[in-house]
Amino acid sequence: MSDSSNRIDSAETRDTEALDKRLLRQYLLVTGNYWGFTLTDGALRMLVVLHFHQLGYSPLAIAMLFLFYEFFGVVTNLVGGWLGARIGLNRTMNIGLALQVVALLMLAVPSDWLSVAYVMAAQALSGIAKDLNKMSAKSSIKLLAGSGEGSGGDSRLYRWVALLTGSKNTLKGVGFFLGGALLAWLGFQSAMLAMASVLALVLLGSLILLKRDLGKAKNKAKFSDIFSKSPAVNNLSAARLFLFGARDVWFVVALPVFLAAQLGWEHTRVGAFLALWVIGYGVVQAFAPRLTGRRRGHVPDGRDACVWALALAALPALIAVGLGADWLDISTLLVVGLLLFGLLFAVNSSLHSFLIVSYADEDGVSLDVGFYYMANAMGRLLGTVLSGWLFQAYGLEVCLWVSSGFVLLAAVISLALPKHRPSVAEIG
Repeated sequence: MSDSSNRIDSAETRDTEALDKRLLRQYLLVTGNYWGFTLTDGALRMLVVLHFHQLGYSPLAIAMLFLFYEFFGVVTNLVGGWLGARIGLNRTMNIGLALQVVALLMLAVPSDWLSVAYVMAAQALSGIAKDLNKMSAKSSIKLLAGSGEGSGGDSRLYRWVALLTGSKNTLKGVGFFLGGALLAWLGFQSAMLAMASVLALVLLGSLILLKRDLGKAKNKAKFSDIFSKSPAVNNLSAARLFLFGARDVWFVVALPVFLAAQLGWEHTRVGAFLALWVIGYGVVQAFAPRLTGRRRGHVPDGRDACVWALALAALPALIAVGLGADWLDISTLLVVGLLLFGLLFAVNSSLHSFLIVSYADEDGVSLDVGFYYMANAMGRLLGTVLSGWLFQAYGLEVCLWVSSGFVLLAAVISLALPKHRPSVAEIG
């Protein structure tokens, strides 16, 4: 009887280990897809900003080039979450990769073809692609981490989400540098062709290897389900909107144009600086579970989201005051201020990324995650448009004051998030 029980236990252990290896392989595939996409996304943004600034476009006109990119991100996250629950996350991820290849090829044309309307159309496709890819990757982690019930699952989920998000943003920073470098080395059109070719290879591998039914809901999702019915998800989504609006209102257009036009930085230097910032930001995100686990067994809740947002809100205001008072050399002030902003913003973003995956319903997880990233895209849209308009009309200082106000709003909204989450054995 004992031998029989041992054999059964041994067989169950082998089955569990095999399952864990399969889940890990799928996690690595999802992460690899996300990495490949993110490199091209970061490079494309920097290429567009610098190339069209070089052509003489105003800051507001450059911001308008990203209008459809952000707008269709809002739509995509709403519809994409429902689509992922209906057809599976592998398909939505692959559709995103394919659309990005098409968008890059659209821009690999002679410069005479690159009218504002044409570039906005290509950016619309890229925006749809980016948010399909992001929603698919973040939703997949909820399923692949196998969090289930209990503190151990929450701990592993937090680590996996932080690793995916942090590594993605690190590579987005590499993409910023890549964009500036490719513009200098290859030119705009050749850079687009090179990126499209690499991403097509990533798509081919994904089509062959990614699990086919990943994320498909057991209960057929209704289109009306795209709007979240969870107060926690709704409040977190509102906080996310203002958090990302606060970043993009000065980071997307105002800062790179200010560095190039006002401080005379070369395009490669601008791309390298912003790249290093995003890389550092991604590294901090990956280590967020350690930074926010202030005591052994602590998993963050709504109180943490509020406290970290309040800490972040002070920084843009201090940088704005410093610019007006000539505390330091402008370059030094911006570099130091941006580094501190990146550190605190990374922790805030990582906390939000964990909380949404934790709050999301496991059956049809993409619905809640899609709604949340819809708010994320709305924040980016708002921040991008304001970044161009406010910088052109009033300058960088006003962009920074608006950023500070947005983060304060995120902190106030975070007061309504659930608190007193159960503790875990260990984070690390």
